[in-house]
Amino acid sequence: MSIEEFDAVSDWDQEYRYELLHRVLIVSPAPGYGERNPNDELGFLLRTYWYHHPQGKVMNNTVSEQYIATSAGRRRADRVVWTGLGRLPVPMQDVPTIAIEFTSDSTRDRKRDYETKREEYLEAGVEEYWVIDRFRRTMTVFRSDDKLIVAEQEMYQSPLLPGFELTPARLFAVADGLDASAFTN
Repeated sequence: MSIEEFDAVSDWDQEYRYELLHRVLIVSPAPGYGERNPNDELGFLLRTYWYHHPQGKVMNNTVSEQYIATSAGRRRADRVVWTGLGRLPVPMQDVPTIAIEFTSDSTRDRKRDYETKREEYLEAGVEEYWVIDRFRRTMTVFRSDDKLIVAEQEMYQSPLLPGFELTPARLFAVADGLDASAFTN
């Protein structure tokens, strides 16, 4: 399948995820509860930052399930963030500043999230790539020249989102089906 054919499809079945890699259509099941719930929580935290933090307007937008154009084709990130544009982004034209994946438990998916997607996203121009791993209880932040592992109870502050603070434990709590209201960030 060509990139043009892939981009022209508008009625994908929402029960599945679609990616195009090296002209091959990859069809996967839609994300499960353990991925969707922390993704929603992260979206809530990012939007709260945008609305209430004095520096929050540096973030132009955040969305879940967003395609990123890569040299291999089209990847679908669990969540993306655009910063520093001074306007709303144009998806598929403006490369996200941050791409985020919530891992699955399979070895194949883990390799894809930690290695393949890292290479593709950074090559496409993503400045930070976050892998949020509820199984290892870590968040790994990849940059073109750096890798940082954030433990469950540690706080991460991205230089791309000044003043935004994220403790992975909050996301792991909602992935585990717990109430995250006890967390302060």
